[in-house]
Amino acid sequence: MNKQVQQKETPKVVKGLEGIYVATTEISLVDGENGRLYYRGYDIRELEANGTYEETAHLLWYGKLPNKKEYDTICKRLINYRFLPDNLLQMLHLLPQGTVPITAMRTFISALAAWDPWAEDNSRDAELENAMRLTSGIASLLAKIHRIRTRQPMVEPRLDLNHATNFLYMFHGKDPSPEAAKAMDSFLILYADHGFNASTFTARVTASTLSDMYSAITAALGALKGPLHGGAMEAAMRQFQEIGSPENVEPWFRKAMEEKRRIMGIGHRVYKTFDPRARILKERARALAEQSSEPQWFEIAEKLEQLALSHPYFQERRLYPNVDYYGALVVYYLGIPPEFYTIMFALSRVAGWAAHVIEQHADNRLIRPRALYVGPEPRPYVPLEERS
Repeated sequence: MNKQVQQKETPKVVKGLEGIYVATTEISLVDGENGRLYYRGYDIRELEANGTYEETAHLLWYGKLPNKKEYDTICKRLINYRFLPDNLLQMLHLLPQGTVPITAMRTFISALAAWDPWAEDNSRDAELENAMRLTSGIASLLAKIHRIRTRQPMVEPRLDLNHATNFLYMFHGKDPSPEAAKAMDSFLILYADHGFNASTFTARVTASTLSDMYSAITAALGALKGPLHGGAMEAAMRQFQEIGSPENVEPWFRKAMEEKRRIMGIGHRVYKTFDPRARILKERARALAEQSSEPQWFEIAEKLEQLALSHPYFQERRLYPNVDYYGALVVYYLGIPPEFYTIMFALSRVAGWAAHVIEQHADNRLIRPRALYVGPEPRPYVPLEERS
């Protein structure tokens, strides 16, 4: 009697894991259909309007907004970690002058672990300390990398400034305006977390092996470096600079559509309406542009947005400005050179990465997907001298 051999159904491969749920999380909810983003149940619009980055970090790490005592405590601990080890600062000067900033950051965040007594400890208490040390460390390192690249003296942290204001002070060597400080704080709040994006997922994959937080954050920085993720903000700003003037927006847009070029900063895999973060950052960029000697960059961006949103191609595909579109302008008006834009992303997102590492370790399972093999069938080995 012949037996019928049942063929196994070919597994479905979903490239990019689009639409695939790989875990649960309590950290952030991205509502792409309605254009909403929530951190642990709180709408980012309320957090940005009423809170600070320190409050947001506490919310992401501890699961709740801090009371006054808790807020004072986290602020003091973040301030203490602004000061970097002297030996690490000496190492900064050993890098070649032209080292890409994100490459330098990835190197020195990894090196910072050597001076952290809790670096190898994956307990919750230790990881909360690591989260604070990394959040302050990235900000101080970014400022110092900039000062070295521009051959300016390093600026020591201040004890009387909040996280956002102190960063701008260390970066530029002078007090920022109140509007700039608020815009910086808004930027940090809005970029702090966003579901299982590429860098966050990379951090969780690394953490799932029970590796330490420093390894996970270093891996996240590597994923962030790619132009399809952290490099998008720089690409958006380069695009505005390529256009050059408000008068050139329309001919540039027509040519871009004819050549089927991508409009950087417009479109998102999840959002099918205006990115809620972009709406807020647009107004922050507008306010900064009004005080700037270069208002044309905001005019270019707004005019390009209007042309895109009125075009059938973008309407049919429901493509709207994402966070990087106006985030690029905010960072530009804050005086940050484009080559630092990717690290600016990390300056904020480190709080979210750390929260995800803590969440992963709290209920861990090794992340180990399978791949569908499509290579050659099994074949014999042919000795070298017999191969044609």
